[in-house]
Parts: sequence; structure tokens; C-alpha cells
Amino acid sequence: MGTVKVPEPVPSPDNDCQRLKKAFEGLGTDEEAVIWILGHRNQSQRRKIKDTYQQLYNKSLLDVLHSELSGDFRKAIILWAYDPPERDAKLTRDALKAKKQGIKHLKVVVEIACASSPHHLMAVRQFYASLFDCSLEEDIASTVSLPLRKILVGLVSSYRYDRQLVDSGIAGSEASRLHEAIETKQLDDDHVVRILSTRNLFQLRATFECYKQKYGNSFDQDIKACGNGDLESLLIAVFWCIETPEKYFAKVIKNSIVGLGTDEDSLNRAIISRAEIDMIKIKEEYFNVYKKSLVDDIIGDTSGDYKKFLLTLLGERP
Repeated sequence: MGTVKVPEPVPSPDNDCQRLKKAFEGLGTDEEAVIWILGHRNQSQRRKIKDTYQQLYNKSLLDVLHSELSGDFRKAIILWAYDPPERDAKLTRDALKAKKQGIKHLKVVVEIACASSPHHLMAVRQFYASLFDCSLEEDIASTVSLPLRKILVGLVSSYRYDRQLVDSGIAGSEASRLHEAIETKQLDDDHVVRILSTRNLFQLRATFECYKQKYGNSFDQDIKACGNGDLESLLIAVFWCIETPEKYFAKVIKNSIVGLGTDEDSLNRAIISRAEIDMIKIKEEYFNVYKKSLVDDIIGDTSGDYKKFLLTLLGERP
């Protein structure tokens, strides 16, 4: 369901590295070659390219990309070149250490905790600790205030069962628990945190469906009715990352390009993190909701090599 197009046969890492080295030589950089090579390789192939480049030339490919490229294109391609767990560890650190940390930054943590596999979240936590000499939970506890801290620590510290196992009895009882929290406006209740952070995604989707059948509204609609503060906004993000991540990321992309200027950080994060996962579904959802092509909107809102690179990840360039 990803949109990255890998050529067949795939050139060897040695061949790719030689072509990249040539792209960096002389006056100026052959950005088109960089886009073609890195934009048409999956995460395993990109890792081999980085390792081989270091072995052949005794240089970090990431460092070379940083020195040879510039602007939004450089940010995007370096983000793409990282291994996904390291990339998400760095994105989370940036979000937590943002000078004007707001709910938009904290939703990055939600995305990583709720819209990726338990194995990926565990790898992100391991990278985070090795890169920054503290645990992800410690940084959340020291930078985020209650009640958001309670929700986020719960989400990142759990390990969900990742098989399709659903108990309809649990779905019914936990739908009632969630509704009770809504009724009493105790959205950070211990039961809410436990349910949202420990249950597998299939179980949670069954619980959300049961909630709608029993109470008439979807869980996120009733959260909205409680208020429009940061806690409500965070929990709605949790709901959509679990229920329909493609709809969530379609909205992230739309919000990043609507209005004056472009939020390149959000646009990069959404496209780069989902290009190998569910971007086909995101493109479909984008059209269904906004009646416009995601690709056309990207073309209209970006330019130059940055646009070419994003379109390559979206599978729109040969």
C-alpha cells in the first residue's frame, strides 16, 4: 500500500554509491540523480547504501547530503535517508524540545505511538535512549504538563499485542468505561489511559464501533462535545490514528498546505513516514474528503527539487 517505486532489477549498493559520488562531484550537485536513486529505494536498500558509502569513501552519506543540498529539499531527503526508528526518535525529540511546544508538536508522539506497529515503537524508544541518553518517557515527563503527560506516557510505554484478536465482551464493557469518562468529563481517567494505550488496534476499533452503536455518536464526536482544549484535541488524534490512520494523515497533509505558506515539517513528516506504509490509501482518502487530488495539491504548493522529490515518493515520477 506504499507508493515508493523500486526498479527491477535493483542496482547494487556499490553502483548506487558510485552514482551518488559522481552526483556530488564538480561544481554543483546533480540533484536529479540523488532523487532518482534515494527516492526509488526502500528502507532496507537505503540502509545498505549508507553503509556501503561509508565503507567505500569513509564518509557519512548523511553528512554529504547535508553539505551538498539545501533548503526544504535537504530537510526532506535527509529525513528519508534515516532508518525509520531513528527518524521518528529525532522527530519526537524535536517535538518535545520545540521552543513553543504546542498540541501540534505533541501529536507527533501520538502518531508514532498509535499509527505504527508495536515493534516500531519499541525500536523508536531504543533509538531515543541511545541518541539522547534518557528515555522517551523521561523526556515527556519533564517537558509536558498534566493531563497530557499522563496520556502520552501511557501511549509510549505500553506494548500492544499486534495480532487481530477481538473480544466482543471487552469491547462492550470498555465502551461503557469510555462513555462514563465522557459523561463525567474525566478524559484522563485511568481506565481511559489503560484502554487506549494497551489494547490492540483491532480490539480498539471494535470498542469504538460498539461505543457508536450504544450511544449514537462516535467516540471522537463526544470528545469534541466536552470542549476544545488541548486534551480533547490530543485524544481526537489518538482516536483517528487508531481508527483510520489514512484519514488522519490526509488531514495532516491538507492542513500543511492550506492557507498562506506551507508547513513543510508536517508535510515532510506525513509523506515520508507513510510513503512505504499506506500512502495509496491516504491519496484515496484525500480525494474522498477534499474532492481534490493530493498530487495536484502538492504540485500547486511546492516547487523545484523539493517538489520533484515528494512526487517521487508519491509514485508520480518514473
